[in-house]
Amino acid sequence: MDIIFLMISVSIVIAIIFFVLFIKSVKSGQYDDLYTPSVRMLFEDEFINDESKIKETKSINQITNK
Repeated sequence: MDIIFLMISVSIVIAIIFFVLFIKSVKSGQYDDLYTPSVRMLFEDEFINDESKIKETKSINQITNK
């Protein structure tokens, strides 16, 4: 009978520890956005190409304005 009280108390302590760690991770923002990181790698090349096009148009505009 003593082992049951020991097991219940140990399981409650472990549950409290996991609950505190969960609350800490939620407050730190770990679960804010789950969708964007999974698709970010699909659009990374387009962002690089867009930035290079912007740089090209800026350089063309600078040449034509001189």
